[in-house]
Amino acid sequence: MNLAQSQLQAARDAGAADYDPVDLGFAQEKFQQAQAAMADRKYDLAADLAEESRADAELARVKANLGAARAKIQSKMNANADLREQGAQAAAAAAAEFAKPLPMPATAGSAPTPAGSGALPPAAPVEDMPAPSATVLAPPSSGQGFETVPAQNPPSNNGGQNSNETQGFQPAGGQP
Repeated sequence: MNLAQSQLQAARDAGAADYDPVDLGFAQEKFQQAQAAMADRKYDLAADLAEESRADAELARVKANLGAARAKIQSKMNANADLREQGAQAAAAAAAEFAKPLPMPATAGSAPTPAGSGALPPAAPVEDMPAPSATVLAPPSSGQGFETVPAQNPPSNNGGQNSNETQGFQPAGGQP
């Protein structure tokens, strides 16, 4: 009887009255029948009813825990949906801001923009650049730049030493 009574209290504490009132009602009814059987000195019947009451109360407690967990999950899912919606709205606002055309730079006849207004400073006029001269585009003279294939034993003025050894196979003006 004490075990059945403690299971009934645990079911009530878990919220079985909200999440599983049917099984909680069965457990309470069987507990009352067990108490009546005890009063009538029908101990075997009272023990059986107390065991059934305990089982129903445990079932009600487990279902109440399940219902509470489901309610928490639903609450978290709703909060996540709200956050996703806020994120989508923020992304749409950022995309709309990004899609706005940039303000045109101020022309000579227009008023200057106030400092701190967030507008870009006026841009310098863009002019076509002339092509580089032929001397800039000419291949590097001997000894300048990288050699793509080192010479095997080129003639040199350094007493028969390989020019790669004397130059260290470095670009002209480069650091060793």
